[in-house]
Amino acid sequence: MRKNKKEQEKQAHNIQQEQEMNLFKRSTIKDLIAPSGIDVSNIDHLEIISNTKRYARSFFVSTLPRMCTFPELFRDMYLFGDINTSIYINPIKEEKSQNDLNRVINELETERIVAADRGNINRESTITQKRLEAEQLRDEIAAGFNKLFEATVVATLFTYNLEDLERSTKMLASEMSKTLVGIKSAWGIQEEAFKTNLPLMDNQISKSHTFDRNSMGTVFPFTTSEIGHPSGVPIGFNKQTGTPILFDNFDSSLTNYNMVIFAKSGAGKSVTMKTLVSRSSVLSGIESLALDAEGEYTVVAESLGGINVVISPTSKTVINIFDIETETIKDEITGKDRVVLSVENKVEDVTQGLLTMAKGSTRSTEVNELTKQIIAETVAEEYAALGITSNPNSLYEQDDSGIQRGEILTRKKKKMPTIGSWYKRLQVKAQDNKNPDYQFHYSYLLKVMKQYIREYDGQMAYFDGQSTFELLDGAPFINLDISQLEERFARPLAQQILLSWIWEKYVKKNSEDKKKASKKRVLVDEAWMLLPYPEAVDFLNKMARRARKRNVSLAIISQRFQDFYEKPEAQAVLTSSDTKLFLAQDKSEIQYLKEVFKLSEGEANFLVTCQRGEGLFKVGADTAILKITPTRKEFEFVETNLNQLAKMKNN
Repeated sequence: MRKNKKEQEKQAHNIQQEQEMNLFKRSTIKDLIAPSGIDVSNIDHLEIISNTKRYARSFFVSTLPRMCTFPELFRDMYLFGDINTSIYINPIKEEKSQNDLNRVINELETERIVAADRGNINRESTITQKRLEAEQLRDEIAAGFNKLFEATVVATLFTYNLEDLERSTKMLASEMSKTLVGIKSAWGIQEEAFKTNLPLMDNQISKSHTFDRNSMGTVFPFTTSEIGHPSGVPIGFNKQTGTPILFDNFDSSLTNYNMVIFAKSGAGKSVTMKTLVSRSSVLSGIESLALDAEGEYTVVAESLGGINVVISPTSKTVINIFDIETETIKDEITGKDRVVLSVENKVEDVTQGLLTMAKGSTRSTEVNELTKQIIAETVAEEYAALGITSNPNSLYEQDDSGIQRGEILTRKKKKMPTIGSWYKRLQVKAQDNKNPDYQFHYSYLLKVMKQYIREYDGQMAYFDGQSTFELLDGAPFINLDISQLEERFARPLAQQILLSWIWEKYVKKNSEDKKKASKKRVLVDEAWMLLPYPEAVDFLNKMARRARKRNVSLAIISQRFQDFYEKPEAQAVLTSSDTKLFLAQDKSEIQYLKEVFKLSEGEANFLVTCQRGEGLFKVGADTAILKITPTRKEFEFVETNLNQLAKMKNN
């Protein structure tokens, strides 16, 4: 009995195996790769039933522009989110091409004669132009220089719900219409269009267009923008083509030399900038200065033979906000260089800095235009008391012990006003004040500004006094490290004051004559810290607009693009930057980037999913997918990840 049962089970198993083998023999390749279930009951979309239900809608290209733009006629379709696109290309025999074109030429000539008889000059001119183009194409084909093709373009869009499918459909149609490409839903033939778009080489819809050889080349997605400057340094590789990207901030093709880098934490912002700074210093002689908010550029300065300056509550380094320098400009009438001293601009810069100090970390609303007026008047009096005017010579005092050489005496620069001397003047003016409207503002300033005065042992007195450090021309890299300052207010304040000081000591010294000027870069790390302070943002904007005139590149690095997006007054920094690098982005930020910089769906999706060190590189009108590739030796001073550093040390 037990034996019979085993034989029955064995026989049933053999029958099942035989059925499965017969099924496999009867199955086609289509049956084997088909999804588990497709509902084709709808006439304008498909429902794909698998582990997760998805919706699909297929389209075909219905209209094309008269002239095709190279490269990538269908680029927006290829990069539009979750979409598959297929193109079926069939060459047309030369004999058929000739016959078809001769027929078209005869028809056009007939239409031209009718239009001429009716006196319709515009239509006659249009038809004549079309006939000439058709004749030219026919002659090119006859000579073997051209060829005709028939092509069908079909795409399938996928979403997870019908609402997204409808919205994406409208968006895709709108994007394609920008290049005069019309698309239509494969209404009633969704199943056939879906099968056409599978990798089976089976075109089941007859929706074709005629292309010649030149226009046919525009449909291929393999052509990408290349970024390359003859004088550039290698920053990485184009991930799509494998070719190296040579980049020069100061190339003449760029409208300005500024650049912005946005990425989430850990995406490779610092590594990218350190790689660019080190290579451009060694290969192109570009001098760089970093306003280092996180203490990340110390090793770079040491490696390049540069200078490290640490500003902290315990350091002896003093940066004087009142420092002012002459500058050489070109006379608009004579075209010759002349030296000028702009005291008015400096008074405004110092006033903005002191105003930020007065508002403090709470950004007090007690500070208003009257407060600013008091600050500005007192600052102007400080310079006037030293006899410093718009005359460049007023910046110096004659050294009586100097030796006269011809008509030139050796001169030494006057000591500058300081926050301490300004505070003493403020005290005197407050005592002499008889206007009750100003009383509160004097009292407020005397209270809050005390913390910045060295005489009163102010906790933030590191900007009070004569500068103890001079920026040296020719230094390959200067790093101003403010990472030891308190992050919430002291660090952004230091950024603003140092930017003003950098402008005086570093940027203004560069000649307006590009032949005489050095190539300089000012790098502002973690620039988002400045955004809550209007005066700081205003100075950053001015610097971005004016840097090019001095042959200086302003590089802004930040991880929070949303802060820039939500602050209209910071937009000038973005519009004044011809170079933009977007590394990996957080999903919460990508919509803002997409809206401001007109990124396609494909570009936006790439930035959310790309790896560390990969990004979208936009230089002027060109765009490339960049892969940053520091060498092993460079990684020793550009890497910031502590785990990676420990791993490299062990190896």
